[in-house]
Amino acid sequence: MNTTYKDQWIWITGASAGLGRAMAKGFADLGANLILSARNVEKLESVKQECGGLGQKHILPLNLANQDELPSLVNQALGFGGQIDVLINNGGVSQRSMALDTQLAVSKRLFEINFFGTIALTQLVLPSMIKRKIGQVVVVSSIVGKFGSPLRSSYAASKHAIQGYFDSLRFEVQNHGIDVTILCPGFIHTDVSKNALTGDGKPQTTMDQKTSKGMSTEVFAKKALRIIRRRKKEGYIGQYEILGVYIKRYFPNLFHRIISNSKVT
Repeated sequence: MNTTYKDQWIWITGASAGLGRAMAKGFADLGANLILSARNVEKLESVKQECGGLGQKHILPLNLANQDELPSLVNQALGFGGQIDVLINNGGVSQRSMALDTQLAVSKRLFEINFFGTIALTQLVLPSMIKRKIGQVVVVSSIVGKFGSPLRSSYAASKHAIQGYFDSLRFEVQNHGIDVTILCPGFIHTDVSKNALTGDGKPQTTMDQKTSKGMSTEVFAKKALRIIRRRKKEGYIGQYEILGVYIKRYFPNLFHRIISNSKVT
C-alpha cells in the first residue's frame, strides 16, 4: 500500500456520495485518516464501511448552510487527531433553472452553501494549519467557475466567487507553508443534476444526459488525488468539455456560438 498519507488527517465535506465518496476511498487506500462530513449520516456510514486502508475513519455530520455550528464541528474534527493536514471543500449544490425563473431565495441558498459555508469552514481550519506551518486546502469548484452556461446562472456565480476567493487566499497563506488547490470538474457521472435546485428550490430529480455520459467518479478521484498530491494550484478534470475553458479564454466569440448551439443538460 502506498503510504503517502499515512498518519495524515484528511477532512472531506460532501463525502456521502459522488466525488466526495470516491476521493474518500482513494485517500483511505493511501493510508490516510479520514473525517467524513455531509448531512446524511446513513450514507456517511456506508462510505465509511467502503473505505479500506489502515487509517482511522470518523463521521462528522455537517450542514454548510448552518455556519453557526461550524466552530464546534471544527473543534471536534481537530479533537480526533489534533490536526487537519488536508481540508477538501467538496460539499455543494447545483442549479438547473433559467435566471429569470430562479427565486432570489434559491440564489441565496446556493451562495450560503457553495460559497459562505465553504469559506467559513476554511477560515476556522486555517489557524491550526498556520500554527503548524503546513497544510493544504482543496476546493472543488467547477468548469462553470471559469465560464457561465445556460440554466446555471447562480451556481456559476457561486463557483466564480469560489475561484476568486481561493485564488486570493493562496497568495495570503503561501508563506505559512499552506497550499491551495482548486479542482474544476466537468461532467462527472454523479447525482449532482438530480439534486440540482430548480427555480423554486425543489430538486430537479432527473439526471442530465451529459452527466449520465460523464467521467466516472473513480477516474475523477484518481486524477484529483494526483493533482492534490502534487499540490498543484489548479486542475481541470473531465472530457471534451474541459476544452471550453481554453476556448472561452482565447476565442470568446467562438465559445459563445458553440454554447448557444449546444445542449447543456
